Parts: sequence; C-alpha cells; structure tokens
Amino acid sequence: MASHHDEGIQPATTMLEDRGRQPSVDITEEKKQVNSMFANAASATEKEHKMSLLEGIRLYPKAIGWSVIISSTCAMEGYDVSLVGNFYAFPPFNQKYGVQLADGSYQVPARWQTGLSNGAQCGQIIGLILNGYFTERFGYRKVLMVCLTWLMAVIAIFFCAPNIQTLLAAEILAGIPWGVFQSIAINYASEVCPIPLRGYLTCYANFCWGWGQLIGVGVIRAMFSRDDQWAYRIPYGVQWVWPPLILLGVIFAPESPWWLVRKGRIEDAKRSLTRLTSAKRNPDFDAEETVDMIRHTTELENQITAGTSYWDCFKGVDLRRTEIVCAIWAIQNLSGNTFSNYSTYFFEQAGLTGTIPYDFAMGQYGINMVGVFGAWGLMALGIGRRRLLLCGLVGLSLSLFIMGFIGLVPDSKRYAASLATGTMMLVWAINYQLTVGTIAYSLVGEISSRRLGIKTVALGRAAYNVVAIINNVLTPYMINPTAWNWGNYAGFFWGGSCLMCLIYAYFRVPEPAGRTFAELDILFERRIPARKFATTDVNAFDFDLAHNMSGDKEGVAHVEEKV
Repeated sequence: MASHHDEGIQPATTMLEDRGRQPSVDITEEKKQVNSMFANAASATEKEHKMSLLEGIRLYPKAIGWSVIISSTCAMEGYDVSLVGNFYAFPPFNQKYGVQLADGSYQVPARWQTGLSNGAQCGQIIGLILNGYFTERFGYRKVLMVCLTWLMAVIAIFFCAPNIQTLLAAEILAGIPWGVFQSIAINYASEVCPIPLRGYLTCYANFCWGWGQLIGVGVIRAMFSRDDQWAYRIPYGVQWVWPPLILLGVIFAPESPWWLVRKGRIEDAKRSLTRLTSAKRNPDFDAEETVDMIRHTTELENQITAGTSYWDCFKGVDLRRTEIVCAIWAIQNLSGNTFSNYSTYFFEQAGLTGTIPYDFAMGQYGINMVGVFGAWGLMALGIGRRRLLLCGLVGLSLSLFIMGFIGLVPDSKRYAASLATGTMMLVWAINYQLTVGTIAYSLVGEISSRRLGIKTVALGRAAYNVVAIINNVLTPYMINPTAWNWGNYAGFFWGGSCLMCLIYAYFRVPEPAGRTFAELDILFERRIPARKFATTDVNAFDFDLAHNMSGDKEGVAHVEEKV
C-alpha cells in the first residue's frame, strides 16, 4: 500500500525519506531522533495504560471542561427535535401553521409534519459532509465559530416565520450547523482526552442531547397557559440563549493537539496540551512525550491507510472501520428509536390529555439524561462497549416484542393496553440510554482512525440521518389509524429489526476500550476478528517504522492472542 502523508506533517521519521536529496545530513543523528520519538511515544502510551480514572481527571480537568463546552452544541439539536415533535399537538402552533379541519380544529397536514422532521435531517447530512472538508482544513475552533454565528442568524427565521414553508427552510438551514456539531463534539472529545476519560466524554454528547430535549418539552409545557403567537415564538426564541455562551467558550478553547500535529504544528500542539492539562501539578506528565505519541500514531496511519479524502474511507482497511461506524449509528434508529418517541401518543390514547402526556415525555427525557450516568457507571465497573451494545440490543428486542404482543389485547381493554405500551416505551428508553443510545457515541469516536476520524464519523452520522428520514416516513403510517393502523404490531417490526442489529453487532463490532489509537490501527490493519479484539495483545512499537517506510509492510507490529 502506498504511503501518503498529510499536508504539513513533518515527523522525525520523514527525515529519512529526504536523505537522498540531502546527502550532508547525518543519517545516524536522524535515526537517533527517530528512536527518541519512539521512546517518548512508548513512554506516553505506557503512562496512559496505567492511568486510572481519578488520575485522568486530576491531570486533564481542563480538557474535561473544554470538551463539555463543545459537546453542549448537541443540546441545540435535541431542543429543536423536541419542539418539532411536540408542536404538532400544540393548539397555537397548529392554528398558525396548520389547516382548519371539518370540526373547526386546526392541524398541520401529515405531509408537512414529515417535511419539517426530515428537513432538519437533510440539512444535517449537508453539514456533516461539509464538515469533513472544512474541519480538517481549518480546525475545530474556526468551524465551530462560523457554525454558531450561522445558527444565531437562522434562529431569526424560526422566530419570524410567517408560514410553514419558511419554517421548513429554517429547519434545513439550521440542520447544517447541527450536522457539524454532531461529529465535531465526538471527535474533539476523543482527541483531547486520554484513554481512561475517552469513553465518558464522548458519551457526554448524548447527555447534552437529553437535556436539550428536556428543556424543549418543558418550555412548551410552560406555554400551555398562552393562546397567542408568543406561545410558539418564545420556544423558538429560547434557542438564542445557547449559541452566544458556547461561542464565547469556543473562542478561548484550545485546538485539538491531534489536528495540530497533522498540520505539522508541533510546538502549537505542545502548547495546546499544556492548556488541556494541569501539568504543573503533575510532574510526571511530559507534553513532549504525548506529542510524540500522537506523531507516532499519525506516521503509523500514514503507512497503513490510503489517504485523507472521503473516497479513502472506502479503501483498504478503512472500509471496515467506515462500515462499522455507519452501522453503529444506524443501529440507534433501527432498534426502535423512532417508535419509542410515540409514547406521548399512546398515553393520549389511554385518555391522558392536557399536560399529562408532556409530563410523561419530560420523564422520558429525564431518563435519557440519567441513563448516560448509568452507562458511565457500567463502564466504570469494567463492562466493555461491545458487551453493553450486545446486552442492550437483547433487552431492546424483548421490549419491542412485548409491545407487539400487547397489541393482541382486546379493544375492550384499550385503556390498559395503551397505558402498558406507554410504560413499556419508558422501560425501552431506560435500556436504550444505558446501552445503545449512549455507548454508540464512544464506539464511533474510537473505531475511526485519527486521519479519517472527522470524515468517518460524518459518514456514520449521515447514515443515521438517512435511516431517520426513512423512519420518519414509515412510523407515522404504522401508527396512524387512518393509514396502515398497525398500532402495537409495529413493535414486531422494530423488534425484528433490532434482532438483526444484534446479529450484526456480534460478528462485526469490536471492543476498543483500553486501547490507544495506534493499537486500534494495528488491530484493524491485521484484520483481527471483532470477537478477538479484547483478547489480542498488540505492541505498536515492536517494529522498525523507518524500515517499514521503505516498502516492507511485514512485521508492522507484533500481534498475538492472549492466553
């Protein structure tokens, strides 16, 4: 496989390539520098493997803070998603943007409901693809600042929209920065934190999604006492609260040291690491060692990956990584996520009207947030990402099939059946947030390579949005009495879909916990089966990279299965 180097990268090993053009250079001195980089990288890797969670928190408190700020951008999408879904049952919104029915009431037509829901998804796909180009070129901070400024302008369209067509345009335009936020939050968290913190901070993005949804439905509930235009304008206006505050944090945030190394800005990477850590209070920390570990991983990926374009995500060893990332994101929607969002509908079918269904919805979103902490606790107990994913899919399948069987209850007991269905959806939500919903954020951030990480996560999230668009079209037809009228029987469909996801995950999704990015690169390069990732020893330093660059790919790393 040909070697391709990122623009601007000048790791110590590349000096060996120039010896033919610079005969005056002392080759022995170059090899010493290469060996020094290897020694530093190995030392930093060993320290990360030995680092406990508490040690990581003490050493990287600033990285945690900056990651939390940037992940907060995901809350804005969660907020809008909850607004769109709950506005359809909100009389002032329906009166403004809906049509009058024969009984005198107002309702947004089904085609426009689908359009508004999918408009944001389409915008996000555009934003995700653009993000893959611009973030790798300009860096995380600059792209985030542009997107937050863009979003503040788009919110004005929401606030002043005279008709539903304008609302659709606003959803599409707002979806572009939301798509950027989804992939940047995960990649930034995975790159600024060491191994012990990586899983927790990548999963935090899901927590932000949850509190965005909770605030959204809470604001709508608070507007039930109003019947004027401000009942729906105020919820849209609340969106202006977040961008300025987050923008202020992003302006002062350090850039990802991994991105800086890929651009050859080694000294800037060291300064960024100093800003991300409390190095002065931890004398054992050496920024130069950590930067050399990043340089070593970057150079290793130069050797075993094809390049840095979107097309390269589908070449060689990166094809497998892209496939897994796309599948993990899709699994979130294929495991019944859209169906579970109709808990409010089933509670209304049970006769719970007014604000009561919204109270249950707030409870469900609260569960989403608590579930993230529950997933953290399970990870802290040593339960791996792969096991959590598999166990979660088993539980979700059972919950969905139970919902389907509830549909066999006679019509005379419809109240009890609807109440039981809504309750089972809350049980589904607990299971989902403890496992699949939360752990996916960690898996996609770890499985993708660093050189292609931004693009791989963007492609994966685009797959998530494509499946979401399909689900947003199918699910209303499944549930609606005037369409297919499956009702609870839709649980059988999603239960079967979830079961297929379980089979896929068992054979294809590996365990990345406790691995450095270089070790994961080697495991993928050696095509280790997913079920053996956790039991395979890999030494990413037991090879001669300089010799490897001459074209000999044998012995890139020593890999053996643990006994």
